[in-house]
Amino acid sequence: MTDIRIFAARRVVTMNPSNPSATHVAVRDGRVLGAGTLDEVRGWGPSELDDTFRDHVLVPGMIDVHSHVFEGLSGSFPYHGRFGRHAADGRFMPGVATLDELLADLRRVDAEMTAAADDPHAPPEPLVSLGFDPVHLPGVRLDRHHLDTVSTTRPIFVFHASMHVATVNSAMLARHGIDRHTVATGVVRDADGEPTGELHELPAIALVASALAPIMRAASADSTILDFGRLALRAGLTSVGELGGQLLQRPAAVDTWSRLVNDPSFPVRVTIHNLGVPPGGDGDHDAAAAALVALRDRHSTDKLRFPGVKFVIDGSIQGWTAMMNWPGYYTGTDHGQLLTVPEQFVDWVRPYHRASIPVHVHCNGTATIDLWLDTVEQLVREDPWLDHRHTIQHSQLTTEAQLRRAKNLGMCVNIFANHLWYWGDVHYEQTVGPERANRLEPCGTAERLGVPYSLHSDASVTPLGPLHLMWCAVNRLTPSGRVLGEHEKITPYQALWAVTQGSAYQLHLDHLMGSIECGKYADFTVLDDDPLGVDPMALRDIGVWGTVLGGVARPVDRTDG
Repeated sequence: MTDIRIFAARRVVTMNPSNPSATHVAVRDGRVLGAGTLDEVRGWGPSELDDTFRDHVLVPGMIDVHSHVFEGLSGSFPYHGRFGRHAADGRFMPGVATLDELLADLRRVDAEMTAAADDPHAPPEPLVSLGFDPVHLPGVRLDRHHLDTVSTTRPIFVFHASMHVATVNSAMLARHGIDRHTVATGVVRDADGEPTGELHELPAIALVASALAPIMRAASADSTILDFGRLALRAGLTSVGELGGQLLQRPAAVDTWSRLVNDPSFPVRVTIHNLGVPPGGDGDHDAAAAALVALRDRHSTDKLRFPGVKFVIDGSIQGWTAMMNWPGYYTGTDHGQLLTVPEQFVDWVRPYHRASIPVHVHCNGTATIDLWLDTVEQLVREDPWLDHRHTIQHSQLTTEAQLRRAKNLGMCVNIFANHLWYWGDVHYEQTVGPERANRLEPCGTAERLGVPYSLHSDASVTPLGPLHLMWCAVNRLTPSGRVLGEHEKITPYQALWAVTQGSAYQLHLDHLMGSIECGKYADFTVLDDDPLGVDPMALRDIGVWGTVLGGVARPVDRTDG
């Protein structure tokens, strides 16, 4: 039996500019020998022809650099997002469109938990809900009084979709002793000084430890990591990133990730960018940089890598907690929170830069982007590193001037294109107004300026799905039918580049991933149609057969949706 396999396809889109299209790909030892016609790739020697994909289209394995293992929790907790989505087991979870729908379903969950309790006299377990976003309910701001109509005895924790804000009821506040005398940034108060039940950013959210504990336990379970991989495969990804790893804080979890991801049955490659410190916290960054180098050197494999560090230094636009430059927000109350001291941030980042660790910074607001740009400029003046690829994560409202500066500093941007669909109308009407909303997710400007960029889902904030990301960046359509920023549209080819070559470049892995060409991993996404040939409005509807990972075909399990 030969060790060379040749995959035949209706079309192979290589994303290799010197050899853009092919019909066959020859693979050996998990890598690409060559792409071309059958006669061309047969020249590598005796081979076996595999025509499994003769009616399908192969593109380079798609990559989502910025997501989170929390995506694997889909379906593990009650879901109350605005838009329906699928759970890890394939169930469809409908969204909630009104406050009444939310409260009614919370009452249903509370009744089910009461009926299932082993000891009716024991303190009730917290009810934890995921995915809600009050910004989709204009004029209504969920507070403890609303949740008290569900239960005055069971603590309730409603985690907003952004995971930067939560709302709790009076029972939860009482369980953790949070009242008008509590001194903590992020505890929102009413006109009388009493907590409203809304908590902004992790330092405040962490006060309700009994709600976070079950989420964190579930997030570290084997089943959640396995479901994370399962959902990535279903979306057509061959590499997925956890961009908020906590392995520096929980080093024992390295063994869990290594055991699961390095198992041949795990369907995707994983990159983990670990948090230098928890959001809003501080620590010994010299020690953390040394620990990251050791982690990278000792535990990296072809399937599991630890390529950089992540910082979160502001909140979310739709939560009014992102740090905005003048004139601030269009409507609503500015709750912008900078989760660092500006003068100290360069000191936080310096040890990682000096250790040649790429730094990725969560920057939703334009003021935060300025801080990150200033920081990189100072660092490269002190310690020149010509290929750092430090990255602005989310990069949602980045101005042309900021993008030009990012290019000159050698930075990348990872653009949260899904916001155009999930929050585009909200940003236009409420958070930033029409003009800035029209530059939201500025792929077109990044393309024109030559700034290296990629697209990401930030799952579980939005579902994993590179085809949907492409659809958003190409069409820029909102649920109301509004086109946000005609001049920021990009072509399907440019969008495919962003989720393949652009993502690989950002990871410093473009020598191994991102295109179908000689020497790279034999990682392909197998599609039912050609993303460069269909009507652009049909991009997100293209079926995913599965993937090829290291030369091994991995079909999507059709039995679970």
